[in-house]
Amino acid sequence: MLAGKRILLIIGGGIAAYKALELIRRLRERGASVSPVLTRAAEEFVTPLSVAALAGANVHRDLFDLTAEAEMGHIQLSRAADLVVVAPATADLMARMAGGLANDLASTLLMATDKRVLIAPAMNVRMWTHPATQRNRAVLEGDGILFVGPNDGDMACGEHGPGRMAEPPEIVAAIEAALGAAAGPLAGRHVLVTSGPTHEPIDPVRYIANRSSGAQGTALAAALRDLGAGVTFVTGPASVPAPQGVTVVRVETAREMLAAVEAALPADAAIFAAAVADWRVANAADRKLKKDGTGTPPALSFAENPDILATISQREAGRPRLVVGFAAETDDVIAHAAAKRARKGCDWIVANDVSPATGIMGGSENAVTLLTAAGAETWPRMAKDRVARRLAERIAEALA
Repeated sequence: MLAGKRILLIIGGGIAAYKALELIRRLRERGASVSPVLTRAAEEFVTPLSVAALAGANVHRDLFDLTAEAEMGHIQLSRAADLVVVAPATADLMARMAGGLANDLASTLLMATDKRVLIAPAMNVRMWTHPATQRNRAVLEGDGILFVGPNDGDMACGEHGPGRMAEPPEIVAAIEAALGAAAGPLAGRHVLVTSGPTHEPIDPVRYIANRSSGAQGTALAAALRDLGAGVTFVTGPASVPAPQGVTVVRVETAREMLAAVEAALPADAAIFAAAVADWRVANAADRKLKKDGTGTPPALSFAENPDILATISQREAGRPRLVVGFAAETDDVIAHAAAKRARKGCDWIVANDVSPATGIMGGSENAVTLLTAAGAETWPRMAKDRVARRLAERIAEALA
């Protein structure tokens, strides 16, 4: 897949820069060419000579290279590549990208490129979890920047947690996914996917939720990405990580999810795999509810949540060409799902039996029936990623 592909690799200044050497080797083994760019800080961790030797190409270091800039070298560099990769992407580099700064060669290339950008963050766990970094992450994801990692693990500083740069094989896989998307049957299509549960607050520390892991929605977003779609992935607080190479929008409640979905439109297709709570607590407390010593539980008043699937299915303007809902049922699965499809106004319904005996809710497998205008089609029980691939292929056929 990478044969003949041109990768512009920006190496940031962190201890994880040593992994960039292995990344270059693996990319060249697969037939890609690598144009390396070193920040000033990166030169404290890896030498230009070692990078050049592995890349088989000159290392670019200086924005004010008079020979290169006489021909607008930074513009040529940024646009001659098939993909721009930043590994490691330090907290500083992420902040400059989010802020639109262009005061050195690396940041100028990132501002000038018209190609997709994939970054592999690497930093101390406290730096990664700092609100400023998370704000920058959200900005970059909203701008369409692709992420791979970071992973959990031991740090060079002795701490443990999220912040380790993804390993070179993971980054290569993310590069292949990003480049493969350009030629897939869904290339140029925008697909919206919702996933995971919603959390409806009772008070600041308690909430109502369900057992959805988000695994099926996550697998579906990845399968659509692999077929070339640009995917907006709106996810509640799932127990599985979001897929790489998609635009991730994180929400908590049903109302937040509806707002995120509407903000993501227009889309060619919308797949609503999230297990959205039907009800929320109308009188959620603004402070933790306490026992009063009488043994009487607090009285909770409920209000109906917005129906996201029906809202989008019944739009008069801006409705996606294909709207797919999910029906998680515990009895009379096909009858309930068919009624739901008619009531909501969606094109397809993916129905599954989530009664406790099946082990499907929160499990690794699924058994679904696809209901369309043509009838019901029952698939055998299989891994959720296989269900996702099969459904993604059907979606590609429908949009062709």
